[in-house]
Amino acid sequence: MEKKNFMCKVMGMVKWVLPFYLLSFLPLSINAQKVAVIDMEYILKNIPAYERANEQLGQVSKQWQAEVDALNTEAQTLYKNYQNEVVFLSKDQKKAKQDAIVAKEKQAAELKKHYFGPEGELFKKRTALMNPIQEEVFNVIKDIAELRGYQLVLDRASDAGIIFSSPKIDISSEVLRKLGYTN
Repeated sequence: MEKKNFMCKVMGMVKWVLPFYLLSFLPLSINAQKVAVIDMEYILKNIPAYERANEQLGQVSKQWQAEVDALNTEAQTLYKNYQNEVVFLSKDQKKAKQDAIVAKEKQAAELKKHYFGPEGELFKKRTALMNPIQEEVFNVIKDIAELRGYQLVLDRASDAGIIFSSPKIDISSEVLRKLGYTN
């Protein structure tokens, strides 16, 4: 009976001592990841070339939209004229006017797609103007991160769900200084 009690006590001790013994073999120093935060909107807003590019895109966009609107207006005018004249037109004349209206609407839609579509001229122009600026900013952020040992740099301006970040880890001003801009 004593032997049985002794074994129960030993087994009870093993239950408590074994996890601590196993934990002693695990590395106890876990490296904390260094994190930095940037505000990309703030950075880009303080780069004059980015602001000029945005203005240029806005002007081109307005010009192209005016061209599309002019074609749509022409199509609307053709349609109104057709409605006013429809009772006096022969079957062939009606068909010709309807075809002209459809052709003008199609021309407007194609021009809109050409300028504003996913692979349109505005997309190409935006890429040509913005990519060099964004690459330069990215390279500076990468250099600062490597220099300071940051494993992660988050953009507070994005929809990443950052609820709070300490101003101490915000490197936005440093990025601007390294780009040659003062804030």
